[in-house]
Amino acid sequence: MSLTAEAALEQLRAHENTMKAAEMASYHKAPRVYLGVANPVIDALVKDWRAALDVPGRVALASDLWKTDFHEARVAAAKLLTQARLRPDDQPSWELIASWVPDFDGWALADHASIAGQKRLVWDPTRIGQVEDWTRSEHMWTRRAALVMTLPWTKQNDPKPADIALRERVLGWAANYADDPNRFIQKAVAWWLRDLSKHDPDRVSEFLDTHGDRMKPFARKEAARLLPANPQDPE
Repeated sequence: MSLTAEAALEQLRAHENTMKAAEMASYHKAPRVYLGVANPVIDALVKDWRAALDVPGRVALASDLWKTDFHEARVAAAKLLTQARLRPDDQPSWELIASWVPDFDGWALADHASIAGQKRLVWDPTRIGQVEDWTRSEHMWTRRAALVMTLPWTKQNDPKPADIALRERVLGWAANYADDPNRFIQKAVAWWLRDLSKHDPDRVSEFLDTHGDRMKPFARKEAARLLPANPQDPE
């Protein structure tokens, strides 16, 4: 079975809510078309599309939906590729997700696409070299994506040596970002450290002791929020 982007977009349009669309356009501010379709509706549609399409079909549909530049179509494109395994070959899906990164212009679409990217990066961690290149980009959302896509390495209770090495590599990026003046970068660093503090609080404390003075106060506070015996937390 094949499904064109036009047909998929018509299914999204069937749930259009003009009032919600206006609210979304005002909130997200990125200059694209908004339909006002809720995420649970998109999830249900994508579930049907995934069931009807093989992996190459999903990649093709995701590519075409992203090109429409409709907000909900781009969300659906990312969700089409958000699953742990894409067999027999997930390289085209990774290449597609990576090609979207320069298009990121707001946190919502960037995060949906980055969640899809997390799955592909966990499946093949050797892609970390490509992600590291993003940390040197002049495009802020590309730099931020490097941290968001590597968040799975903050969540491991018993990481293997290779995982620890990758985690340390990303912490090196975070250290380079510590005095970046952009608020979204600061928030991404804080997010990465806060999530890591649930599993390795000592390493986060060490990072903050070394680099915390270079971070914005709000980001440093958020990064430390879940640390044990944090004086900022109520007893």
